[in-house]
Amino acid sequence: MMQKMVFCDGWITLIMKCVSTVTYSVVLNGVQGKEFKPSGGLRQGDPLSPYLFIICTQGFSDLITRAKSAAKIERSNLAITHLFFVDDSILFGEATEEGARAIKTVVTYYENVSGLVVNFDKSLIYFNKNTSFSNRERVGRIFGV
Repeated sequence: MMQKMVFCDGWITLIMKCVSTVTYSVVLNGVQGKEFKPSGGLRQGDPLSPYLFIICTQGFSDLITRAKSAAKIERSNLAITHLFFVDDSILFGEATEEGARAIKTVVTYYENVSGLVVNFDKSLIYFNKNTSFSNRERVGRIFGV
């Protein structure tokens, strides 16, 4: 993503070193344990996290925009398809199986290429009051929410 955003190679290398060379050790009963590498890159609360999240969400935003252009994600007369704030994302779409599958496809693709994972246990779906109960159930099942 940083290459696509035309960051210079030196900057990308520096950031990747910060992300990939992290080690931790645990102190238990006053004794420091051996260092180990985490399986993921950054920990929650890392000072770089907000900045890297912005860079990553740019890729997610591009995927959503492309899907909308291809008429895969659509909400009639709605110009806003998504909003990002800090580490939260709000996606707007048609409350149908087809609309939900299109959004789920974009989310799954983003997870695969970015290495990030959406926590659907912390996810919510809000429906228009006119959305039928059966549509709400079908859409919820697609997302596992």
